[in-house]
Amino acid sequence: MPQQEKIIETIPVGPLGIIALESSKALGQKVNNYIVSWRNEVNSEHTSTIAFSGYQRDSYLISASCPRFGSGEAKGIIKETVRGDDLYLLVDVCNYSLTYTVCGQVNHMSPDDHYQDLKRIIAAVGGKARRITVIMPFLYESRQHKRSSRESLDCALALQELTNMGVESILTFDAHDPRVQNAIPLKGFETVQPTYQFIKALLKNVPDLVLDPDHMMVISPDEGGMSRAVYFASVLGIDLGMFYKRRDYTTVVHGRNPIVAHEFLGDDIEGKDVLIIDDMISSGESMIDVAMELRKRKAGRIFVCATFGLFTNGLDKFDEAYEQGLIYRVLTTNLVYQPSELLSKPYYISVDMSKYIALLIDTLNHDESISEFLSPTERIQKVVNKYKK
Repeated sequence: MPQQEKIIETIPVGPLGIIALESSKALGQKVNNYIVSWRNEVNSEHTSTIAFSGYQRDSYLISASCPRFGSGEAKGIIKETVRGDDLYLLVDVCNYSLTYTVCGQVNHMSPDDHYQDLKRIIAAVGGKARRITVIMPFLYESRQHKRSSRESLDCALALQELTNMGVESILTFDAHDPRVQNAIPLKGFETVQPTYQFIKALLKNVPDLVLDPDHMMVISPDEGGMSRAVYFASVLGIDLGMFYKRRDYTTVVHGRNPIVAHEFLGDDIEGKDVLIIDDMISSGESMIDVAMELRKRKAGRIFVCATFGLFTNGLDKFDEAYEQGLIYRVLTTNLVYQPSELLSKPYYISVDMSKYIALLIDTLNHDESISEFLSPTERIQKVVNKYKK
């Protein structure tokens, strides 16, 4: 039974409402367009009943904003009713392109600013919605997920704060450490892997890949990402390798112990295409270092896949790596802000996640299980088998 026919047999939790904060306007519009298209194609007697009131609409986006005073303070405003709605709030805490003024000085919005705006919108809802789900693709403070000595536990604190404000469930992607969900054991928390979307984008844009252990290999750049790489290698039917970072624990540089060397564990990679899998590209230094180590071992084409492309130090190093033949392609998702400069690069492949998010929202609005979307093995196999034919 097609997905849309299946979920129409259950009553929605409430009228669907999507609030895409300013940081996620573009992604929110794409998600909305998918849901509008699907629901307007539904031909069922149920849609005319009171339980499906407002089910088919021209838009599910709810207008909201966070205007600021001259001092830099702000307030959240929702410009239409949300009473009884099943609300989905979409926010990109990494969108540094947005600015605001403080006493005439221009500031770029930090993750802290985006998180505060999210709380303002939740506060503006004022408890009137039937249910609130926060979709935060890059989990706020996810890299501060554990305590070393006298440090704050920012991610756990943020999750508890949101649920205390009335958020029922939090949906994120490729959380740096999923165990942070232990901070809110009685609330919903899902961390979604975009493996299917990565594989689909890779096979669509690179037509000459040979998916077997003799020609291709998956690499985890560190031990922390092994589970991600193991799944990737398993569904593609290829071998796995791993680097581990040898650090100088006697020194602290920029708040962390510097990496002394990248040591490799795995089979011979000479002549094989290599897929480096990680959750994010921050500065990109580790990715470049791993690519250099792979090139020393005579690897073939090197593909870099990361859910979040932050590129905090700019793109110069990746431009140079591409020109030197070190990196062949870089794939990241549109879950976080993508500058036009990045989208124009010849080595860059953007992985669109809007349809996936739309499917999740559409299904959750009917209180249906999303297990099949969280475990996409069957769909991956169909794509891979079709590619091999």
